Amino acid sequence: MNNILEYLENSAKAFPEKPAFISGKDNLTFGQLNNKAQAIGSFLCSYGIRRPVAVFMQKSPAMISAFFGVAYSGNFYIPLDAEIPAFRIELILKTVDPCLIICDESTQELITTWGLPYEARLYNEIVTHPISDTALANIRKKSVDIDPLYVVFTSGSTGVPKGVVASHKSVIDYTEGLATVLNAGTNSIFGMQSPLYLDACIKEIMMTLKYGATTYIIPPSLFMFPIKLVEYLDTYKINTICWVASALGLIAGLGALDKAIPQKLHTIAFTSEVLPIKHFNKWRGAIPQARFIHLYGPTEATGVSTYHIADRFYEENESIPIGRPFPNTDIVLLDDNKTVPPVSQPGEIHIRGGRLCLGYYGDEAKTAASFIQNPLSSFPDRLYKTGDLGYHDSDGNLFFISRRDHQIKHMGYRIELAEIEYVAARCPDVELACAVFDQEKSRIILYYTTKPAAQDTNLESVSELLPESATDVKQKITTYLKANLPRYMMPYAIILQENLPLTPGGKFDRAGLLNMYIATRTKPTNKEGKQ
Repeated sequence: MNNILEYLENSAKAFPEKPAFISGKDNLTFGQLNNKAQAIGSFLCSYGIRRPVAVFMQKSPAMISAFFGVAYSGNFYIPLDAEIPAFRIELILKTVDPCLIICDESTQELITTWGLPYEARLYNEIVTHPISDTALANIRKKSVDIDPLYVVFTSGSTGVPKGVVASHKSVIDYTEGLATVLNAGTNSIFGMQSPLYLDACIKEIMMTLKYGATTYIIPPSLFMFPIKLVEYLDTYKINTICWVASALGLIAGLGALDKAIPQKLHTIAFTSEVLPIKHFNKWRGAIPQARFIHLYGPTEATGVSTYHIADRFYEENESIPIGRPFPNTDIVLLDDNKTVPPVSQPGEIHIRGGRLCLGYYGDEAKTAASFIQNPLSSFPDRLYKTGDLGYHDSDGNLFFISRRDHQIKHMGYRIELAEIEYVAARCPDVELACAVFDQEKSRIILYYTTKPAAQDTNLESVSELLPESATDVKQKITTYLKANLPRYMMPYAIILQENLPLTPGGKFDRAGLLNMYIATRTKPTNKEGKQ
């Protein structure tokens, strides 16, 4: 296999009338999905091959068919969504200079309003184009597995988004590896949480195509209403989810599992941020028969690179491993001397294997800095520097420590902000915790959420604590941290939030929290929360 379209074609042939992707707006069977993709591909043939095509649409099955339509044309797609701020979309489009933007009615209006200088065509018009079997066959003959498939943009340290280029080869390798772990099949029913403009969505997309399974595209608004979300899972008999840890934490942290249990779930994979042990244990206690899989990996390695089957309860002082590499993937830990650290000693996580992406679009310097020659090899051997710190235990399990850029120097000590978050999350009064560092003032700031004040809450959102109880809770947290952290790691301020803001990928929005604090401290105000 050298092209992901073979997955789609095989399932369209075997299950032409079976629903592939379902949402409240529109649904597509495998047969419809393939026909629409071929029509789009036929339309795009005149634009040449191996050129960028932006897909700027609302999250829907139609958007997924546009992805595969671009693939049929021999081009590669750039997924965009109206959730992305306008200035970021403009930066992305300026970087890739697409030959065309495929849009729907709502995004076409935005393109016009913003005055974007690119050709845009409506999906509903393109999808009616006659299918040219000859043209599509000729394009397929020229395809090879290292042809680019998509460019997904992640946050850059300079503020400019980085475009990660994935190939057919890396996605095929990813699909086959993930399939060995999820134990998916024709009867799998996925509930998709991720936005379609992030690479995380390919878990459900590719498993659906490989097995002829079905994926429900869950309305994003449901993730603010835990009980309704659980009811949605039950209503549609969803049995497999691959979500960011914060989504699972939301349900467990607000007590939804005490009132409703997703009865059909048998496979629960989680990734992105670390899932607090108390939240994991709540899930495992509620659904003991389910398989829980901890996934880890960066976009530059096509999403996930390691896995761990979490098959037991964990003590509060334990960490869930990120496990072992998928087939055809290898993890190399390197210390600052470019040597492998001893067991239990930290090193930066490097990844090698077939799922490495091609690099960063239009940025050879950044690609060369991040995709490096393996210093342990005498032959060409490509590694991706993740910027993540980890260690191996004596059994060979890999554990995540933190991001390199979350390591700070404070009061003369090197500190991992993740360690502060880990200790804070163990406090009985804390549900979620995120630490940031104000470099200018040399202050550690801890943001946290707590349980709703009322036990009979309808879980529509986190109830605000009364001022008196908020003060009491903050004092309890302060006392707990003083008992469990060295003095130099104590936060300068401990700040209650109703919800911790997340990035579109489901990670804590640390930059947003830091900016929020800086904006607050620049105003004339008292030092509430100061330790």
